[in-house]
Amino acid sequence: MKEQLLTIKQEALDLIAEAKDVAAMNDIRVKYLGKKGPIQEVMGKMRDMSVEEKKETGAAVNEVKQELAAVIESRMAELEAAEVEARLAAEKIDISLPAQARVMGGKHPLTAIVDESVAFFRSMGYEVGVGPEIETDYYNFEALNLPKNHPARDMQDTFYIDMHRLLRTHTSGVQSRTFEARSMQDLPIQILAPGKVYRRDDDDATHSHQFMQLEGIMIGRDISLAHLKATLQEFVHYMFGPEREIRLRPSYFPFTEPSMEVDVTCAKCGGSGCSICKQTGWIEILGAGMCHPNILTIAGFDPEIVSGFAFGIGVERIAMLKYGVEDIRNFYVNDMRFVTQFKDWGDK
Repeated sequence: MKEQLLTIKQEALDLIAEAKDVAAMNDIRVKYLGKKGPIQEVMGKMRDMSVEEKKETGAAVNEVKQELAAVIESRMAELEAAEVEARLAAEKIDISLPAQARVMGGKHPLTAIVDESVAFFRSMGYEVGVGPEIETDYYNFEALNLPKNHPARDMQDTFYIDMHRLLRTHTSGVQSRTFEARSMQDLPIQILAPGKVYRRDDDDATHSHQFMQLEGIMIGRDISLAHLKATLQEFVHYMFGPEREIRLRPSYFPFTEPSMEVDVTCAKCGGSGCSICKQTGWIEILGAGMCHPNILTIAGFDPEIVSGFAFGIGVERIAMLKYGVEDIRNFYVNDMRFVTQFKDWGDK
């Protein structure tokens, strides 16, 4: 029996040495250590042996099984490691190749203008207010001295949701809502309301049915036109440079009295006159004025005690003048060639 076991052992060792992969080793393990292998056949013959022979043969069988199991386990580990190395070599990534370029984004020019403007007015003590873009007729018109059938509503024709709700034509509704929660004890009140607004407007190079506004208002005791002019002059210097000046021209707005248009000296000609400013030396940038007494009364303030000013800045108009954009529609066409021109401008 010992000679038979030695023969079986040598056959198994020869096959183990020739095995090329884990699958072959599994076959060898099953063949020699399984329940139907040659070693198991030898053990089956032990029933006819004497006690001494059984003891001797059993020890020999266990020795061969343990030796083969150890050799098989060692060879399996080698072959598994080799297969892993081969797979890693086949799947490896060549990190020496250049990586795919990632395009860094930047702020949209309108966002940059809003952020710069908010930073400026916050430094002057203004708080930023927000409100719904779908506004009620009351907050959009009536609370702003524009009762129903007022002819000035035609200048702000807009998109109605129903008889009482519409897409807001300005962000002044934010100020009206703010006033409702304030009283004389809260004076002075300084609110800046940036956001999108909508009007049924001609879609040409300078007009759009959707645009952005920055509306500001300040009310308190002894607020005068001088405060308004100084505020706007500082804003123009901040946005366009210290060499730019402003002028105030009489105008009409239902929210303010007196009302005015605000012009800034032309950047191209410096005020001497050119084709950009139509030989006037000035370019209109915003509307402003002193708060109409009716507005203060509706808000619950006594116009004999409280005064204030308001202004409305067109964000696109500022961006067009600052960046030299000639067509307002470029801001909304989703053309990355246009937008990426401004990503390095950054904030002030």
